[in-house]
Amino acid sequence: MSTKNAGNRPLADFTTGTRVLVIAAIAVVVGVVSLFVGIAFLQMIRLFTNIAYFWRFSFEEVSIADSHLGLIAVLIPVVGALIVGVMARFGSEKIRGHGIPEAIEAILLGRSRLDAKVAVLKPLSSAIVIGTGGPFGAEGPIIMTGGAIGSLIAQALPVSDSERKTLLVAGAAAGMTTVFGTPIAAVMMAVELLLFEWTPRSFIPVAVAAVIAEVGRTALHMPSPLFPFEGTMAISFLGLASWMAVGLVAGALSWVLTQLVYGAEDAFLKLPIHWMWWPMIGGVVIGLGGLIEPHALGVGYDNITRMLSGQTIAMTAFILLAVKAIIWAVALGSGTSGGVLAPLLIMGGAMGAAISGFMPEASPGFWALLAMAATMGGTMRVPLTATFFAAELTGNTHILVPLFAASATAHAVTVLLMRRSILTEKIARRGHHIVREYRVDPFALTHVSEVMTHDVETVPASMTLSAATVFLTTLERTHPSYPVVDEGGHVLGIADPPAVLHWRRAGKYRNATLGELLEGSPLTTAYPDEYLEAIVDRLMEENVGHLPVISREDKRLVGYVSWKDLMRVRYKLQTEESDRAKFFFHGKGHDVKPGRRKLD
Repeated sequence: MSTKNAGNRPLADFTTGTRVLVIAAIAVVVGVVSLFVGIAFLQMIRLFTNIAYFWRFSFEEVSIADSHLGLIAVLIPVVGALIVGVMARFGSEKIRGHGIPEAIEAILLGRSRLDAKVAVLKPLSSAIVIGTGGPFGAEGPIIMTGGAIGSLIAQALPVSDSERKTLLVAGAAAGMTTVFGTPIAAVMMAVELLLFEWTPRSFIPVAVAAVIAEVGRTALHMPSPLFPFEGTMAISFLGLASWMAVGLVAGALSWVLTQLVYGAEDAFLKLPIHWMWWPMIGGVVIGLGGLIEPHALGVGYDNITRMLSGQTIAMTAFILLAVKAIIWAVALGSGTSGGVLAPLLIMGGAMGAAISGFMPEASPGFWALLAMAATMGGTMRVPLTATFFAAELTGNTHILVPLFAASATAHAVTVLLMRRSILTEKIARRGHHIVREYRVDPFALTHVSEVMTHDVETVPASMTLSAATVFLTTLERTHPSYPVVDEGGHVLGIADPPAVLHWRRAGKYRNATLGELLEGSPLTTAYPDEYLEAIVDRLMEENVGHLPVISREDKRLVGYVSWKDLMRVRYKLQTEESDRAKFFFHGKGHDVKPGRRKLD
């Protein structure tokens, strides 16, 4: 069995080399810079909140609900939205929206390049929106900002597009860690949502940046966990059923919230005014919603604290859920700048608090926390991230199983109900399709011998150029090229119409044999035990459509592999997924042996 593959690379579990250490070192810088930018962003939110609702220059953490401005408070979100609309119109349109879809789009379509404008305007605009009452979280903007920082640092260095993507995501993970103190969840979000791969070359630098940010925020005495919670519920079959029930309801809520956001966006698209003015309309709705339920404004972390302590009664929770959902959906649909994660936690938690009276007995706040994680996991389709996020956010690892059961159930509901998530729907509406299923490349698992043509039709080395011309131009011939073999079965080269035409134009004698014409010519071959990923690279490098397959022992021809053979690997994979034959009662199903056809 060969131990080499494409590019003479030794076969191993991973393709990662020592270059990952260089990128990890750069990720340290990205993590540190993202940490301080994240802290500055949080400070800006506090500053703008104090200026807008308390009319003072202060960085004190306050709740908008404690403001007593009365009806004038309705105008504050409108002013903030107008400022952001102008910033988007004349600064950068990329600051509009959640932040995470824009990061995904940059990764997949923009070679992971984000400009300096985004790094400056995204946190500033989001801080203004949130500070003036916008019902958003800080995570989306800081993920976008951290990603921009990673991208900018990478653009100043000699790195590949793949490495730039890794550093962009490292910045995003560091930013999220700075805000919430959840490094594991930040890395899981990178894996589930941003990287579009699962490899050490990207995982290690992202993990480095997240851990650096966590160590830094701890050294600066930032609170961790952000929302301490010690409650739990005993593991039982009744518990499992109730956790899954919360997941089902959260999945339905995720569907409703997604429909609300894009329904609002569709409504704004029909307006006969420039999109710069749309956030102002959203601001009016936010202001009116604030009159009904002031706690629905801003990031609303105080809501999470009350829910986890069991202080939120069902009616209050229902009102908070309804108001928050409406103003959040309308504001996002208007194209303003803000995140989705914290609002999902609050709305999910409100749902959990509202239904807690119908659930089995558990610690106060347990059902709210479970619903928070499930709603996040279902809406964003990140069940693992949601599970670890809730555990890290509360410092409670004793509820991992309930969290995971609820999040996985909500994820299943939304996967079956919706073709796309709240994040990828925006990208799809811009004309780009995204697939979020990661699989091992089947070419890396399939040998040449599994797909090659075994019974190969060849031409002898003694055939003359004249005879070869007639042979290749006969209408009955269904293949354009044939291996040329000597008496011992060794391949000398390939005879095809371009080669014959080249020889004729070069003035070669019609009676010259193919063996004479191919003497000294380079020959590219494949071995039966090689993996197809190496063959794909070789076909591309040599710009050919077929390769003779020879034995390693005696170098004799044993098969032929072409692009068509490679494409049949996909058919084999699809068959393995769709064939539902009953092995015990009907034998072993239908074996797919794509390499057993004759080349004729």
